[in-house]
Amino acid sequence: MEPSTTAAEIENLSQMARQAPRDEPTARKIELNVRDLSQLFNSMDPSPFHEKDLDHDAEEFIISWAQEFHRKDPLELVVHLEKFPAGREPKRLIEQAVHHYFSYRCRLNALEFRRLMKQGRMSLIVGLLFLFLCLLVSEHLAGYRPGTWLNVALQSLSIAGWVAMARPLEIYLYEWWPLRRRGQIFEKLSQIPVFVQKRAEAA
Repeated sequence: MEPSTTAAEIENLSQMARQAPRDEPTARKIELNVRDLSQLFNSMDPSPFHEKDLDHDAEEFIISWAQEFHRKDPLELVVHLEKFPAGREPKRLIEQAVHHYFSYRCRLNALEFRRLMKQGRMSLIVGLLFLFLCLLVSEHLAGYRPGTWLNVALQSLSIAGWVAMARPLEIYLYEWWPLRRRGQIFEKLSQIPVFVQKRAEAA
């Protein structure tokens, strides 16, 4: 008969399982092909290089790929660059610029989210007050002799009261979470590791 496993052995096995190394999830790659650094950035922006806005097409490309992956998947940005700048390290330049730009977009998104929540609170207060007023007037009119016009008025007040609640419900049910999700993507991209690889020049 085999000896039974003691509580100490069970604890040791449990501790070993907790300490066992776990495989890190493989980073998802966003690969971008550009001829030179000027293709990555807005040529009309007079800011220093590391503070320039990203080119609109490059920004949308990066964001659209980031949205395709699960929010918990680690990301890497791989830039395939055909012409390296003379005397400058492109990896550091691109990484600083990308992180700075998406940090800026993250801050703007946070401001927009707060404004939306403030608008939602104000819309909710106004909607509830108007709904209460409509219901109060309907209750008052209900004491009069029934008739066609009275029924129309009661129905109109009820509809108007609930229509006033449409905007706060739209904000709290549908509008806040895509904005929040986009903010999470911006925050993730503001810390994304950047790698630069030499691309063969076109013939």
